[in-house]
Amino acid sequence: MYSTLIPVDEDENRALHQARYVASLADATTDVEATVLHVVSPGEVTRADTVAFEAVDAAVSAAEHLTAADVTVTRRVEDGSVPAAIVDTADELDSQEIVMGGRKRSGVANVLLGSTVHDVFVSTERPVTITGTGMVFGEGDRHVLVPVDKRRERALNQAEYVAQLPGVPESVTATVLYVYPHQDYAGAPPHDFGEIGAAVAAAEFLEERDVAVERVTVGGEVARKILATADDVDASSIVMGGRRRTGVQKVIMGSTAQDILLSSDRPVTITG
Repeated sequence: MYSTLIPVDEDENRALHQARYVASLADATTDVEATVLHVVSPGEVTRADTVAFEAVDAAVSAAEHLTAADVTVTRRVEDGSVPAAIVDTADELDSQEIVMGGRKRSGVANVLLGSTVHDVFVSTERPVTITGTGMVFGEGDRHVLVPVDKRRERALNQAEYVAQLPGVPESVTATVLYVYPHQDYAGAPPHDFGEIGAAVAAAEFLEERDVAVERVTVGGEVARKILATADDVDASSIVMGGRRRTGVQKVIMGSTAQDILLSSDRPVTITG
């Protein structure tokens, strides 16, 4: 079973979008199990056993949506530091994916990361998917966009995440994309996928696992081209690679990953 952790706060709309993403995964009714988690922070009460799951409307709505979609659901309440409780629960359950809710600034269509999302992101080695409240999720077959840079290890981590998604290989296809930075002018050098070792490695990794792969190269401003390609292929989600701060074993986002998170109207997964 593909284990997903869905930490929810008290925003019901955000929680529903997290649940809809999980329900939209290929073969969700047979191959996916979800744990809906609400963490009671120390500022609210001292113990989780003083709060019933059913008292948290957002958590109930997420769980009920998943149950209605025939996804196996576990309901859970913990207490303490919210990010730490999320990461500890994911480790305990050996979750393959943590699905967090994004935020929107009033009047602006950009998804903003809250401090909890950021703290979880920098504290876990597990893939973190961030949804938003303006997203529409398809069902069934999934087309995943995998934009890579020249770092082979990072590209392989992205490919590994895709390869273990539910429904692979029958219901999942991938586009591995490399963007030649700013090379969209007349007379620009050829855009040759085969020259990018990391891109070739990611594509071959997926193809060896029988995932159908499209290899694409374009030139231009990287984030803008990633978003445009996601539109062109009607991607179900975008899988970005994380980065590591030198000397500190924590994943941090690069500027391109952050730009995609702030601009995409599709779920974005950040891998290690």
